[in-house]
Amino acid sequence: MRIGYAPGVYDMFHIGHLNILRQAAARCDRLVAGVVSDEMALAAKGRLPVIPLEERLQIVDAIDCVDAVWSETVADKLETWREVRFDILFKGDDWRGTPKGRKLEADFAVVGVEVVYFPYTLHTSSSILRTALENATRPTISQIASATAAPGDR
Repeated sequence: MRIGYAPGVYDMFHIGHLNILRQAAARCDRLVAGVVSDEMALAAKGRLPVIPLEERLQIVDAIDCVDAVWSETVADKLETWREVRFDILFKGDDWRGTPKGRKLEADFAVVGVEVVYFPYTLHTSSSILRTALENATRPTISQIASATAAPGDR
């Protein structure tokens, strides 16, 4: 039985997340989704996820192609491997050829874990969604002027 591991923040779950999980499930017998903790996401991305960890775990666990979820609380993927014992690690291809991607491949080659990259979904991401939400909720200059105008000036 080949066990796959697909780590991610999975914040504001979207089609890119679903694509990676579906593709990963098709390449292994059992898929474990590693959901990155709030603290790890803050350290890696400089901001907390919009959706808290416990809710993200529940959302990802509800996806049919996911067999189990793992709360990822350590940055060292080899340490996670020692606990989960997966055979394949799935990542978005935005990691391919980068220093961190090459390190991941080298580290896992030593323990016989294959690193498989999937196409990154360019048209959507949690960062794009976060920006859209911030822009949608940020009042415009005219809205601020209208709200602060004297009652007779409106």
